[in-house]
Amino acid sequence: MPNPSQSLAIGTPAAGQPGHARERSHIPAIFVGLAVALLILPFLVYPLFLIKVLCFALFALAFNLLLGYCGLLSFGHAAFFGAGSYVAAYAALAWRLPPEMAVLLGMAAAAALGLGFAVLAIRRQGIYLTMVTLGLAQLVYFAVLRSPHAGAEDGLQNVPRGRLFGVIDLASDMTTYFVVAAVFLSALLLIYRMVFSPFGQVLRAIRDNEPRAVSLGIDVQAYKLAVFVVSAALSGLAGAMKALAFQIASLVDVHIATSGEVVLMTLVGGVGTLFGPIVGTALIVSCQNYLAGLGEWVVFLQGLVFVLSVLLFRDGIVGVLSRKIGRPL
Repeated sequence: MPNPSQSLAIGTPAAGQPGHARERSHIPAIFVGLAVALLILPFLVYPLFLIKVLCFALFALAFNLLLGYCGLLSFGHAAFFGAGSYVAAYAALAWRLPPEMAVLLGMAAAAALGLGFAVLAIRRQGIYLTMVTLGLAQLVYFAVLRSPHAGAEDGLQNVPRGRLFGVIDLASDMTTYFVVAAVFLSALLLIYRMVFSPFGQVLRAIRDNEPRAVSLGIDVQAYKLAVFVVSAALSGLAGAMKALAFQIASLVDVHIATSGEVVLMTLVGGVGTLFGPIVGTALIVSCQNYLAGLGEWVVFLQGLVFVLSVLLFRDGIVGVLSRKIGRPL
């Protein structure tokens, strides 16, 4: 892989340059505000609801890393989310592994699956790449459905949460919430460091003008492969945490509808923004929770929001706000 410093030739300031640092000097304050909010919220809102928001927000952040910063639209990300969910659940249930090991195995499985997807998909572009990921994800769905170890339509239930590092008992929803929140913030910090690094500059160069990036000597395929695997691993992390927190891995985790939901969450919040997927996820999950009484109309409303987002609010909520203040969010 070539030196990421080549991204300087694209015309965007490198992450370490003073001008670039000033543009994002407000982001640490947002991090602190978010951390404080996550400390307070479980005393005001049901912890399991917040856990769901955080798990899917991390899933959306992972998806946005691929679409928003590299311009690769995957319609198969549920495969990675579900791989993390099922592998972590099976490891905890059948092998009685501690939660940290189960989560790491889930991440590793998702990363390996992402590598396989990437090898087959990244040489395609546009709709062809999207259709390849969709087709592969459907293969994963049917493989899980037919697997004798995945519980078929019932999934894997009664997954034990266990004791984290043999010390922290995760039986309490509140304790589990704070562990999930800590992992979420750590993953968000990792993504922040990644997208504002020279590596992130190269990803944006590929997204904005791939032929020019190739002409500059950048190994485009290597960068696409790397970001695909990282995105898959983080999606697997989200799925693994969800499986342990809710003590179940189900077919919904690998269903095409889950791939569609993460696209919607990212679009509503703002593609290519750091905090947009979090906002979009909070809105969509809240709507699903509070409008659950409407039954199938919730799906109709989600579809309507999706269409309106594409037609009228392409930048998303955070994207519009970022443009108005002239600073990245």
